[in-house]
Amino acid sequence: MSLYDLKTERLSNPVDLIEFVADTNDWSFERSADDELAMTVEGKWTDYRISFAWMEEFEAVHLSCAFDLKIPDAKMNEVIKLIAHINGEVLLGHFDVWHNADIVIFRQSLLLSGGVEPTGRQVEVLLSSALEACEAYYQAFQFVVWSNMDAQSAVSAVMFETVGEA
Repeated sequence: MSLYDLKTERLSNPVDLIEFVADTNDWSFERSADDELAMTVEGKWTDYRISFAWMEEFEAVHLSCAFDLKIPDAKMNEVIKLIAHINGEVLLGHFDVWHNADIVIFRQSLLLSGGVEPTGRQVEVLLSSALEACEAYYQAFQFVVWSNMDAQSAVSAVMFETVGEA
């Protein structure tokens, strides 16, 4: 028997805490199942469709964040190059192509093995770090898909820092 096979009793469903945090923050959400919660969050560039799922077999809360950007077949290779470049920069989570719909998603998980219970702060950070990554790189995806930029140029275009206010 491996250590992974040891089962621990969990005191609560982690999605219950996510629902509590969403409700406390007045976030609009839908509880689609006992182990899933979905919400839409308005960003600066687009709306993000967030999904939280409790994956009991891995003892992890999985977050996925999708945005409305359909990738044309002709742009798929450059988008994959862009994702590879961005993922080298992102500390938490990663971007991926959801091939069922040819859209970009951001994914990350909160590991809760051994019966660890999540905190409200962990849920907030999980969501905010996903949104920050999506907001930071959304335009790079737009540049590749709609402006014919190569991946490197697109990342360079969105990663400059501005100083002061106009």
